[in-house]
Amino acid sequence: MNTVRIAQAQINPTLGDLNGNVDKIARWIDKAREGGADIVTFPELVLCGYLPEDLLIRAGFIKDNWSALQDLIPRCLGICAIVGFPHLEDNKVFNAAAVICDGKLMGIYNKIELPNYGVFDEKRYFHQGSGCLIFSMNQIRFSVTICEDLWIPDSITESCARNNKAHAVLSISASPFHAGKLTLRRFIVERFAKATNTTVFFNNLLGGQDELVFDGGAMVVGPKGEVLASSQRFKEDMLVTDFHASDVSPELPSWNLKLPFMELESAVRTNRIPLENTVAPQFTRVEEIYQALILGTRDYVRKNGFQRVVIGLSGGIDSALTAAIAVDALGRDRVVGVTMPSQYTSGETFSDAAALARNLEIELITVPVRDIFESYVHALAEPFCEGQPGVEFENIQARIRGNILMALSNRFGWLVLTTGNKSEIAVGYSTLYGDMAGGFAVIKDVPKTVVYDLAEYINAQAGCSLIPQSIIDRAPSAELRPDQKDEDSLPPYSVLDPILQEYIEQDKDPEEINDYDPEIVWEIVRMVDCNEYKRRQAPPGVKITPKAFGKDRRLPITNRYLSYKRSRVRKKP
Repeated sequence: MNTVRIAQAQINPTLGDLNGNVDKIARWIDKAREGGADIVTFPELVLCGYLPEDLLIRAGFIKDNWSALQDLIPRCLGICAIVGFPHLEDNKVFNAAAVICDGKLMGIYNKIELPNYGVFDEKRYFHQGSGCLIFSMNQIRFSVTICEDLWIPDSITESCARNNKAHAVLSISASPFHAGKLTLRRFIVERFAKATNTTVFFNNLLGGQDELVFDGGAMVVGPKGEVLASSQRFKEDMLVTDFHASDVSPELPSWNLKLPFMELESAVRTNRIPLENTVAPQFTRVEEIYQALILGTRDYVRKNGFQRVVIGLSGGIDSALTAAIAVDALGRDRVVGVTMPSQYTSGETFSDAAALARNLEIELITVPVRDIFESYVHALAEPFCEGQPGVEFENIQARIRGNILMALSNRFGWLVLTTGNKSEIAVGYSTLYGDMAGGFAVIKDVPKTVVYDLAEYINAQAGCSLIPQSIIDRAPSAELRPDQKDEDSLPPYSVLDPILQEYIEQDKDPEEINDYDPEIVWEIVRMVDCNEYKRRQAPPGVKITPKAFGKDRRLPITNRYLSYKRSRVRKKP
């Protein structure tokens, strides 16, 4: 009898769709019960989606979440469910977990540790919980925790589980993805399991929400830190595990904290066949980045109600990668490519754009821009006066293309996917209201060197040059003036990207970046800092690095600190 079957439902809610989320949770409750589970857990704030941001300030939103929870409770029969939701108690809002058992709300746990770094703003919205929650089933004691509760060593929840001799910890989470995050999560969960001598059932949210992607990755980690079972990532899944406890005792430990305690009954499960644990295969770094881009793009398009997307195909690698991701995320029938040749467009790039469209089997529209550009030049001849054409003529072309894409968007309701990568966006090598114009920036957080890795990966998976090899081999160029190359304005990407990583993601000062020419470092840092105003106006895009532009990195637009730093360095003897 000292066995409890635990299901971890790794599901993809839609933020704010309370009725839809209740229905989805109820369907997965049914699935867990049909699989013989005694307990089913759902991710953090699954009822409303993570993170609702300032919706949490609206009293009506909190009230409606409570109503949604009441709708869910009677649909949880013959099983116990742990469901994340925002909870109002004593005029305070908490990030909470409801314990629902056989159609009754048995208890509520309020999250104690609130993250307030990176993309997290939980202290803006939630109050800190003050007590733990432990319940018993089949003489097995369970502690309920929420996400950050595991991440803080010597936390209240850690002490609670350890001092009160819990056998297992049920942790519900909304931990967003970046490349390598799974390794970090496993380290955190393993540390907590060892510190508390418990088995931790960690269930993580799935799905795209604006720029964030939640990759799932539910796991069961034993008291020695061993991974006993894990779910698939980047897709809805249910991890079901039989948990056995040999050291159970009918006598409860003496509580070291004033805790609510519940003795819950499990349903009688007859003819239940014991389960074998499964550990899902791991992705390589490039594979997990690609899966995150697909999931983030698919959910942004689907959850915002768009039927098709449109992409400007330049014949370059960035637009090619964006188109390939869109096809994998949405299907070829929902992707439209537009090629917009000018007098500076080479025959090779034009033909490569057409070849890419054929390979991906997507619709391709051609709209030449030369005549439109010449009309602009003619109209501006008098105010521009005499002088050699400069960057303004390059940007006019980019803005014409942006206008064409937005016109198609307005006409047909298509979402424009922009194609700029992180390296370009970092240093401002992009045109405001031109190539930055659009609704979603798929590869906004993908460094240029990783763009090439992803393109090679796509071709390897396809077993052919789905992205034409000539696109991969050609030197990057905006093709806005004769014989233009990116390296006319920027260092090689093999130099640029490591410097950007150290400055942006590791927050190093310029003088701490030692492996490169100091003048190049300072120039790159200058470009990053002075282009903050552009990035503030860029569309959201999928986060795949530890620190993305946007919520992750919040800096003032008006900012002369770099000038101060540079002057101090130059004064050194």
